[in-house]
Amino acid sequence: MGYKAIVDCNSFYCSCERVFRPDLWNKPVVVLSNNDGCIISRSDEAKKLGVAMAGPYFKARHIIEKNGVSVFSSNYHLYGDMSRRVMDCLRVLLEDCSHEKVEVYSIDEAFLDLSNIPTDQLLEYGSYIKNTVEQWTGISVSVGIASTKTLAKMANHMAKKNKKATGCVKAILTEEDQRIALQLSRVNEIWGVGRAYANKLINWGITSAWELSNMSEEWAHRNMGGVVGVRLIRELRGFPSILMEEELIAKKMIATTRMFGRPVSELSELKEAVATYISRAAEKLRRQNSAAKIVSVFLVRREEDYSADFKQSPSLNSHTVLPAATSFTHELIKPAVDLVENLFEKGREYKKAGVMLAGLVPDKSVQGNLFHSENRNGNRFLMSAIDNVNFGMREDAVKFASSGLQKNWKMRQELRSGRYSTRWEDIREVK
Repeated sequence: MGYKAIVDCNSFYCSCERVFRPDLWNKPVVVLSNNDGCIISRSDEAKKLGVAMAGPYFKARHIIEKNGVSVFSSNYHLYGDMSRRVMDCLRVLLEDCSHEKVEVYSIDEAFLDLSNIPTDQLLEYGSYIKNTVEQWTGISVSVGIASTKTLAKMANHMAKKNKKATGCVKAILTEEDQRIALQLSRVNEIWGVGRAYANKLINWGITSAWELSNMSEEWAHRNMGGVVGVRLIRELRGFPSILMEEELIAKKMIATTRMFGRPVSELSELKEAVATYISRAAEKLRRQNSAAKIVSVFLVRREEDYSADFKQSPSLNSHTVLPAATSFTHELIKPAVDLVENLFEKGREYKKAGVMLAGLVPDKSVQGNLFHSENRNGNRFLMSAIDNVNFGMREDAVKFASSGLQKNWKMRQELRSGRYSTRWEDIREVK
């Protein structure tokens, strides 16, 4: 039987901050969401103090200040780079460059195919993975191993729940291991069971994973979403039904959205924001060698600016279909800005905006046009030069004027740490 493992980074955002701040090890740390609004990551020390996950920052401020908790704004450049390092480390450990044995599930989780590892060596190999990732990247991880993805997630949850006893590594290898794990796991802790289904199961008297695993496949098909429910029952019984998937390299849709640092009411500022988001989305588009046929824009008004009877949505959106697919930033900015003008309502205040590029096709498949000037052919080289400069120096070193200069609408990140691994000016000094 082939076994699966999931490697899950512990309090990932907090761990990333600690890599470059060793003085914070074993001390309480929290990371805030966009605009420093809510708490989205907590170290174990912060959890013990009673800091609530996903709670508003201002509500936990008295606990944070009283106990000297270190607080950081989200630093997505740092987190993205550290995630890449962790995943590359896992690929090296499995001696696999084709991504067939490593499935990146999220920014801080990856499934591993351990079919080639003897059963009696799995627990030791899990510890080897954990120790090596921590040594190479500085990010602490937990490892769960089992015959199916669902049981591996369960094992990982158990490893994180009792880190001292498990050493952050837990393997479900025998029928007895599986029975105990299922009996100890509540239905709301099962991977793939959402809150609504968990409440239904509890109302039906099914409170543990063990009780759920003993339900028939016919019952699961009837009461838990058809084939999806059947797969879950099989996974809980130890029969792999959710296969390893290849990493999706080329996205079918690219979006960029941000909250504003303050309410925005001026059309000019909304245009700047959308032009900035389009520039970022266009970079991602070119990175995967694609071109977009459809441009969409949405604006979100403040709650006070739309009807409270729920007949009117706070979100306004619109899209346009381009004459031809393109990856050139300036050709995407113009229709996006036109959409903003159509959506804008004077006197309203907006808290968020976003753009989406769809109808993606391979850039090489875009047919040339004899009626376009020769200068347009140089746009490809221009875009490549801009991308290279911005990648090598910093974001927006070269940008389109429509993106604005001051950007007073930008998201608040007052407590953001340095981009230690992606900016020369932020690199740490060793004395």
